[in-house]
Amino acid sequence: MKSSPTHFFFKHNSMLLRLLIFILGICSINRSNLCCDQLFANPSSFSVIQSSLKQLKIEGYFSFKNFDHVAKDFGNRYHFLPSAVLYPKSVSDISSTLKHIFDMGTTTDLTVAARGHGHSLEGQAQAYRGVVISMESLRAPAMRFHHAGELPFIDVSAGELWINILHESLKLGLTPKSWTDYLHLTVGGTLSNAGISGQAFKHGPQINNVYQLEVVTGKGEVITCSKEQNADLFYGVLGGLGQLGIITRARIALQPAPKKVKWIRVLYSDFSTFSNDQEQLISSKDSFDYVEGFVIINRTGLLNNWRSTFNPKDPLLARKFSSEGKVLYCLEVAKYFNPEDTPNTDQNIEVLLSKLNYIESTLFQSEVSYVEFLDRVHVSEMKLQEKGLWDVPHPWLNLLIPKSRIHDFAQEVFGKILTDTSHGPILIYPVNKSKWIKGTSMVTPEEDVMYLIAFLSSAMPSSTGKDGLEHILNKNKKILNFCNKAHIGMKQYLPHYTTQEDWKVHFGPRWETFARRKSTYDPLSILAPGHRIFERASLLQQR
Repeated sequence: MKSSPTHFFFKHNSMLLRLLIFILGICSINRSNLCCDQLFANPSSFSVIQSSLKQLKIEGYFSFKNFDHVAKDFGNRYHFLPSAVLYPKSVSDISSTLKHIFDMGTTTDLTVAARGHGHSLEGQAQAYRGVVISMESLRAPAMRFHHAGELPFIDVSAGELWINILHESLKLGLTPKSWTDYLHLTVGGTLSNAGISGQAFKHGPQINNVYQLEVVTGKGEVITCSKEQNADLFYGVLGGLGQLGIITRARIALQPAPKKVKWIRVLYSDFSTFSNDQEQLISSKDSFDYVEGFVIINRTGLLNNWRSTFNPKDPLLARKFSSEGKVLYCLEVAKYFNPEDTPNTDQNIEVLLSKLNYIESTLFQSEVSYVEFLDRVHVSEMKLQEKGLWDVPHPWLNLLIPKSRIHDFAQEVFGKILTDTSHGPILIYPVNKSKWIKGTSMVTPEEDVMYLIAFLSSAMPSSTGKDGLEHILNKNKKILNFCNKAHIGMKQYLPHYTTQEDWKVHFGPRWETFARRKSTYDPLSILAPGHRIFERASLLQQR
């Protein structure tokens, strides 16, 4: 029998009665300004929330002002102000806060969002009139390395940045296996999505390389989970968009770290040749350690721009190559090595390149440190920051396209819907899903091989032209409409939908499992409201 709101109220009567007494006290003291009906009609009233949260005994602190920064993210398009921000010093702070809100039950519509480094694109880490938890404040426990056995790993707070994990791991000659292209992101943030980059074909995404998690559920429970222990929660949280719980600690797989990287770019003018070579590389036992690619449409002086980082194998031929007016495809690969292995690495690269069918005059190479390669995007970030071009709207669109339809997609989108790539890079590379663990909440196309295509656009805030936000969003919409009409079988990565029906379509046959997990671990739908998947359970809906 389904519990009524009244039954729920008395089931959790201890906390609720205290809240009710507090509210009645306000009503009796200041009836002229605030009546009980007004409070229950608006149970997330700022003063009620503030006083309620102040009762909690925590090691960190709440802030009830000056939190505009948490109503902003990298996408810079959605700005929802919360009622409070929690700066936790311990997992207990997060657990106590969530348990407090859960015990308030359906008398409030208060929600909670975990915010990492603020790189969400469409308000996913925001909580309108709710509580935002600043996960970067959670630095406990400190990083702990275990490298005595055959499977080294690190235990780390979910609020830690991947770039910091890299630097600390390298001190021991170790490194995580799988990365994102940008390392200034929190562990909890990437594991709640997937964490995909050019190493995913070899090691799977970051969610593949986790041995254990600590999670605070929507009920305030602190649960340790792994493949062997509380497996349903473990798999559900990985790629779970923060819906089932807040990751507070992760045990991440490590491996021996290389010191150097051979970094290579080549160009193709034919998409079939380009995609065939990419697919060959990700399916070969002996391949590069990183495989990605770009689409380049109507760019002037492309190879000349590469010279700041890369050296052409044949400078004379490279100078004669023109990219203007063309649709080109760049294959970007990297081989990791140690200095003492340089001769063997060079020979291995020569063999791998000899099997590819790129335009010979476009071969560019560079040799950099392992850190320089992995942190390459941050260098671009700093340059854009200096020009004031980083904190602009980023209407990104990330898609997963099944291999069987990638040619149809490319034919329609590259050169037809899109006539240039001046607004930002377009990444494109295949990954082999056979390397991915099964049962997570991450949604992908059905086929074993799929392409990640990322349209990483930046919009000029005041522009009404082609570099303006509206124009770029219209292009994104055309791409999505084409995928739907042509039945491409696309799935969004870092998905954004506005209705539960759209989310059901996104999850497909996996929706029932996802919804069951939600009702188990966050039955009041307190967590991650910014995704707009589940509606907060409250008395307001039933009046």
